[in-house]
Amino acid sequence: MSSANPIPVFNEAVYPFDARGVAKRFRHAAIFGALSALQPGETMRFCNDHDPLPLLQQLQGHFGDAIQITYISREPGEIVIDFGIIA
Repeated sequence: MSSANPIPVFNEAVYPFDARGVAKRFRHAAIFGALSALQPGETMRFCNDHDPLPLLQQLQGHFGDAIQITYISREPGEIVIDFGIIA
């Protein structure tokens, strides 16, 4: 998968979010806003150019047990993570 190709999504309840196209100063706010808009059972498929470990800690601190974090790909320069909202 390259930045020229869309993030593959095979389920209607999975919404792609490519952070590589968002200015760095707005990324965290945009990610938190997008996740807050999801309903239980929905997933945001997140793509980034690096592994966002500090962000993952912030998300777990904010959402707690209401978020499930699953790595889909950990290729160098192309990290794909599913953030699922749990009821």
